[in-house]
Amino acid sequence: MDSVFENRREAGRALAQHLRAYAGRNDVTVLALPRGGVPVAYEVARALGAKLDVLVVRKLGVPMQPELAMGAIASGDAFYLDERIVEYAGVGKEELDRVIAKERAELARRETLYRGDMPPLDVSGRVAIVVDDGMATGATMKAAAMSLRHAHPSKIVAALPVAPLDSEARVEDIVDEFVCVMRPHRYFGVGQFYIDFDQTSDDEVRELLDAARKNA
Repeated sequence: MDSVFENRREAGRALAQHLRAYAGRNDVTVLALPRGGVPVAYEVARALGAKLDVLVVRKLGVPMQPELAMGAIASGDAFYLDERIVEYAGVGKEELDRVIAKERAELARRETLYRGDMPPLDVSGRVAIVVDDGMATGATMKAAAMSLRHAHPSKIVAALPVAPLDSEARVEDIVDEFVCVMRPHRYFGVGQFYIDFDQTSDDEVRELLDAARKNA
């Protein structure tokens, strides 16, 4: 049996231990993929003494299998599509366009809800550590990294508590470093490795972001 995390906050503390090389530096920004990545990233940012922001990403789920990602979109008009999954699932252009439109609307809603009129943190020339609560297909991390490239960070680090064995290979073309606490042999989904994997609420996201800004 593989190890499990008590909850996302504990996972963040464990992940921070694997990122100790970035502690105390003044050129590091931690970026959380909401919603589930925010509690994890909050603990990482606090342990490293780094600023925290969100990078809003929306998975493009297959219409009849919404948990299966056929791609993702992110802030800054980043777009990633896995043509193999689209073909495998038999998703037509009209269906795909509907999914994209729906997720673009939700992405805009979350941008406004989480950040209000505050601009994103400037990551130009900085190390951007992108944190989520786990990885499945890698689509959301790829879209996030693609979005970040336009902001010209010095380095993009993908940081995760848990991911499949082949996860690094899925994103190595777009991120500069991959850090992961656990890569189990038997992997059915991220929630398998958490005792408490309840959905993170919008209120919790805002509370953690507010707390991080006050402590920055």
